[in-house]
Amino acid sequence: MSTFLNHFPVFAGACLVSFVQSAQGADSSPTSLRESLQARANREYPRLFELYKHLHTHPELSLHEEKTGQRVADELKETGLEVTTRVGGHGVVGVLRNGRGPTILVRTDLDALPVKEQTGLPYASTVRATDDKGAEVEVMHACGHDVHMTVLVGAARTLVSLKDRWQGTLVMIGQPAEEKGSGARKMLADGLFTRFPKPDYCLALHVKADLPAGSLGYIEGYALGNVDSVDITIRGVGGHGAWPHKTKDPIVLAAQIVLALQTIVSREIAPGEPAVVTVGSIHGGTKHNIIPDEVQLQLTLRSYTDEVRAQTIAAIKRMTRGLAEAAGLPEDRLPIVALQEQEFTPATYNDPALTRRLAGAFKNWFSETNVQQVKPVMGGEDFSEYGRTPDKIPICMFWLGAVKPELVLESERTGKPLPSLHSSQFAPLPEPTIKTGVISMTAAVLELAGKPQ
Repeated sequence: MSTFLNHFPVFAGACLVSFVQSAQGADSSPTSLRESLQARANREYPRLFELYKHLHTHPELSLHEEKTGQRVADELKETGLEVTTRVGGHGVVGVLRNGRGPTILVRTDLDALPVKEQTGLPYASTVRATDDKGAEVEVMHACGHDVHMTVLVGAARTLVSLKDRWQGTLVMIGQPAEEKGSGARKMLADGLFTRFPKPDYCLALHVKADLPAGSLGYIEGYALGNVDSVDITIRGVGGHGAWPHKTKDPIVLAAQIVLALQTIVSREIAPGEPAVVTVGSIHGGTKHNIIPDEVQLQLTLRSYTDEVRAQTIAAIKRMTRGLAEAAGLPEDRLPIVALQEQEFTPATYNDPALTRRLAGAFKNWFSETNVQQVKPVMGGEDFSEYGRTPDKIPICMFWLGAVKPELVLESERTGKPLPSLHSSQFAPLPEPTIKTGVISMTAAVLELAGKPQ
């Protein structure tokens, strides 16, 4: 990382400086494609920045993205795409047919998070909304989906203007409910691959909270993990805290289970196979001297392969049952392990050949200095669903740097962590992030569907 950063241009206003440096490698004419795209990105940026600020200040929660979806639909219609709304909820599909060639799907997510924004930005969100449980929450685009939407619109405009440079079909989608892990499934169930042109490739980008703005990151193979939510109800026999021998204490049993679960990764999963078992919530009891009847645990599980996922879930069920039986609980008081299947997000597997092809194109466009291979993470993304249908369509999600380069350097120097995705203080640097996103997604489509020049 340090070598990369030492060569990174530390400024925000001049995006894509490497275009000029590398333009002669592909086209030495004054009207080269790189120069044209850079000039267009500069011209379009003020308008895109206004769109970004609007989206940032009007966030909507998962499954409630009605106005957000409509705004994206309106922008795509204005650009000239055939647009269909309310696909899988508030999903949007825009289609642009441009002759014979590959069909390329480009996806953005629409939803925001129940987070109170504390960035101090002049356009910070002050939105409050009612969540699905009836609670009033503050809402923020804390995961960069506002950047993603802005890039999608910018790329659509650019590709329409470059119709003579490529041929094929472009399918640009705004997907709801990414944060709940259900939006992709909903759009697929509503005919995304049957009502609309079926893609040959699926592309997406995501801002990265520790990568300098103006740069890109890529990962071949597993890029993000399986995400499972598990609820465990540990049942016991309650009673007075002064007579524990007359009870079956679920709090003690819960403590034993929490500690036992830590051995799944360290002693049951093969070394080198990534996995995470985290107990994120534990609730039980009401008073000092009362042994309760139940304790509730909430877990998040992370893995990459289907095999490790299945092994982890099976181990949790076996351990909780075994410890409860050892505590003397009868069959009708054994723990209940509930896997929240509707919240499952499968691992994102970037097709290696597609990813290598795009990475090579990015290096030609941006120079190798500004494009780096990064490590996979255990976050989750339901973009993965588009590559898991029976068609096994190649997919690739790449990372878009979104942080002031000097802040990344300072974090590296001091060890102080940067605000992460989902943080109330996460604030992407709009320029050059948006320009880089538009150019990179345009470059990706041109790589796959471009005409020989």
